[in-house]
Amino acid sequence: MFEFLKSLFKPPKPAGPPIQLKSFTTSDQTIDQDLTKEQDGWYLGSREDQTVRLFEVQTPDVDQCILTYRAKLKTQNFSGRAYLEMWCRLPGRGEFFSKGLQHPLTGTNDWASYEIPFYLKKGQKPDLIKLNIVVEGKGRLWMKEVELLQTPLK
Repeated sequence: MFEFLKSLFKPPKPAGPPIQLKSFTTSDQTIDQDLTKEQDGWYLGSREDQTVRLFEVQTPDVDQCILTYRAKLKTQNFSGRAYLEMWCRLPGRGEFFSKGLQHPLTGTNDWASYEIPFYLKKGQKPDLIKLNIVVEGKGRLWMKEVELLQTPLK
């Protein structure tokens, strides 16, 4: 009985390596204009809590996979926390999210890679994926190498 219950909460197993669906560079326009392009990434000087809308991927051809939103982030004198946020809209079902609350940035951090997953079961085909960064506090934040990956599931 215990093994059955454990199996209900196990994450699904990948059926192969991650495949890049989309990568974003400074030549891509962000949705919100609060970010400043800086060299190979973006800069945000935050003075208030906000959700910064970065990019949207419309009608991705994905199903039964792990979607991974990955980016390199850096902060300086950040009071509060910042984390990645991904929303998936499933037709007829609504919008669902994944947030990087387990590993938020706070204080001063050098460049590091952060990512959040979103599990899609068979038949769950999003028609829109939204990539955001949530800032709760004040400070400086940099972002680069933003990408959306797909890992097929068994």
